[in-house]
Amino acid sequence: MGPEIWKHDESDVCTNFQLDLSALVDGEIDQGAAGRAMVHMEACTCCRGFFEDVRQQVRFHKDVAAPDRLFARIAMLTGAELSATVEGIDLVHRLATVFYQLGKAYVLVAIDPGYRERVFEVAVPVGDAQIRGRGFVDGVLLDGKSRAGGLDWKRARAMLNGKLEKLESPLEKGRRLLEEAIATDASHEEAQLYLAFLHGHEGKRLTAAEEYRRIFQTALSPANRGHAAIQLGRLHSSERNYRKAIACWRWVTMSGLADEDDRFFVARFNLGMVYALLRNRPRSLGYFRELMDRHPDRVGEVADLFARSPRLRESIDAQPGFAEALVSTVPELFSLPGAGGSGLDGAPLES
Repeated sequence: MGPEIWKHDESDVCTNFQLDLSALVDGEIDQGAAGRAMVHMEACTCCRGFFEDVRQQVRFHKDVAAPDRLFARIAMLTGAELSATVEGIDLVHRLATVFYQLGKAYVLVAIDPGYRERVFEVAVPVGDAQIRGRGFVDGVLLDGKSRAGGLDWKRARAMLNGKLEKLESPLEKGRRLLEEAIATDASHEEAQLYLAFLHGHEGKRLTAAEEYRRIFQTALSPANRGHAAIQLGRLHSSERNYRKAIACWRWVTMSGLADEDDRFFVARFNLGMVYALLRNRPRSLGYFRELMDRHPDRVGEVADLFARSPRLRESIDAQPGFAEALVSTVPELFSLPGAGGSGLDGAPLES
């Protein structure tokens, strides 16, 4: 038990009380001994404080193992205590989101300002995000909540001011902010996803894959599980491990997520693409047709994905008759303004 839990010297705790402590915490001590221990704690401030710290630590570990216990304990709080607890949780999550949004913005500045496939949302402007973030933190400090949620809000303000300015690289600023978001709120799934994306961009494929796999297994949000599956599949596909890539993307379609959330249309495009690379024309064409049937409003974005997929176009061109079959199967892709009979970007889709 470390000093962060017990602030006094353990030698100050009475020896006999230490002997009964474990049994008392577990409720296994006999009635007479329990009575004596309780009487002793009434008279001994040191032992009483030590017992309360131990009991809280045991409760914490049990709550982690059984979250229902934690919910029941919260339900027993008074209105004021519950309000303060909920407010602290909300403030912590909002601070983590400030760090996440700003970190994501810096990453996109460094990598690709037009990148939108990871989280399907526009990045916030860096300057505005910093101003709003500072204002939010200053508001918390002005309200006298410098320790709300157990955080050091003065440190958070420093992170949004001088500390960032000392870093020259936007990518490094993004990394620090994403790490700060996770340190603030370890359950912030979006920050975890973006940090994994950053690792993948930097070539740390094993690290990124492990992070995506963990997020997929633990995320509470179905959408975040879907994001992790999409990105993990892309990592597998880039290494030509198509079997694993297909498994990731099929989860997105078979789980119903792609139909419930139209933003995940890309899973069906990826499946059509990888089956084309595997020279399985029937399945590839089947997924492209299904893609258009399930997501008709995404035709322009699908055309753009074709245009930005040289490996897919090369594979189609290398298979006699595939280009013609594709045009026949999904004619709407080739009826877009400027598409003509081309590969959507001017490159012929012909063998």
